[in-house]
Amino acid sequence: MSTLSDLVARHGPLAAADLEWLHLLVGDWQVVSDLAFADLVLWLPTSDGDFVAVAQCRPSTGATVHYDDVVGSHPPDGQRPQLRRALDEQAPQRSREPRWFGAYAVREEAVPVVREGRPIAVLARQTNLGGARTPSRLELNYVEAADDLLGMVSRGEYPAPDAPTGPRRGAPRVGDGLVRLNGEGEVLYASPNALSCFHRLGVLGDLVGRSLVEVTSDLIEQNATVDESMPLVLMGRAPWRADVEARGVALSMRAVPLTEHGERVGAVLLCRDVSELRRRERELITKDATIREIHHRVKNNLQTVAALLRLQSRRMSSPEAREALGEAMRRVATIALVHETLSQTLDESVPFDDLVGRSLRLAADVATAGAHVRTKVHGSFGAVPAEDATALALVLTELVTNAVEHGFAGREHGSVDIVVDRDGDALQVEVADDGAGLPAEHGAGTGLGTQIVSTLVRNELGGSIVWCPRDGGGTSVVLQARLRQGRDTATVA
Repeated sequence: MSTLSDLVARHGPLAAADLEWLHLLVGDWQVVSDLAFADLVLWLPTSDGDFVAVAQCRPSTGATVHYDDVVGSHPPDGQRPQLRRALDEQAPQRSREPRWFGAYAVREEAVPVVREGRPIAVLARQTNLGGARTPSRLELNYVEAADDLLGMVSRGEYPAPDAPTGPRRGAPRVGDGLVRLNGEGEVLYASPNALSCFHRLGVLGDLVGRSLVEVTSDLIEQNATVDESMPLVLMGRAPWRADVEARGVALSMRAVPLTEHGERVGAVLLCRDVSELRRRERELITKDATIREIHHRVKNNLQTVAALLRLQSRRMSSPEAREALGEAMRRVATIALVHETLSQTLDESVPFDDLVGRSLRLAADVATAGAHVRTKVHGSFGAVPAEDATALALVLTELVTNAVEHGFAGREHGSVDIVVDRDGDALQVEVADDGAGLPAEHGAGTGLGTQIVSTLVRNELGGSIVWCPRDGGGTSVVLQARLRQGRDTATVA
């Protein structure tokens, strides 16, 4: 299905600001659809004088009219004149008689979408009358609120540009609880669900005729953290969201101010009990903090082990023993660096570019004995799963260390280039140096470092590694691996 932007670009020229206004409307019109018990279809006038549907919304509070998507289609002949009148007269147009869709009747209304005094589209409100009955008080208040909002659409006062955008857990919907306020913030009507929400919060008695901000303020405990926007939301003065907590109950509230020709005349307040959601969020935050603390402590313990190995190496008289302890210390320090990075993030993945830069510089500095070796990374590793980060960091550190120690012996200068090519979960890394190259009789060698690298690549990274001479002199090591997520997915498949 084409997006709103695609359809606008295809069927009619529209200024960027006008297109953004339509995006704001479509992003917040579920409230209107639920209040009106009606389908909403956004019709865009085309350059050839017709209309095309660029978006639609179905109500969650009533029966839908369009069981099939109408986006991208043109209006039927009987609806087109009504859409044209709404656009030309810049006023809502309501049909006197319902139109029949198969076995059920539909009441239709066309509302011009106005921005800065200009109509840019038409919003069709279509109500399924198949289950029509005597409306209850709740339904009457819903429909009156919808009428107010659609009137604001026709005057260019809705949607509000400063309304909250983006998803937020616990955001209230129409069916969760609705309160209608007058211009002074006093309650005109509260739905049964809204009354239940405020009763759980500790409010006694009915809400009608009372100031919602005063009633709620009396329930907030001393020294409790209060959302600064809460008074503005409770009085319906700002189109924002706020949370209020009291007696272990948390309510999420959203205000939709109602205006008439720029003057605020009331508001619709949506509320939802999000106590369980907030409790789970706090548990997740606690777990995240615990995991970060574990990584931090592991890092500290590994650094202690590295320090002990350093002290032990200083007491060794054998150069071979000191070198072996130094290599062990370097490997432990690399693992500690991974845990340090994990302790500073909320995700179980590592921003590997920062980590590998620090790790390779450390490896090159430790391995060189007076020589100046430049290490440079080409490309980006991106975020690497924590399960693969330690093995990958150890492999790269070993390869750079081996290149510096064996390739630049007796030289003052040298360079090691790490070329990264990542495509999703597939990773290829080339570690190339301009050193002495591979010994012809020994190839890649059989030392401990080579064994560690081969084992980690094969068992931990599920990949392969190849040593070969580099064109122009030196050594090229090519590592191919598939990061954990891709391997898990392939296994499941």
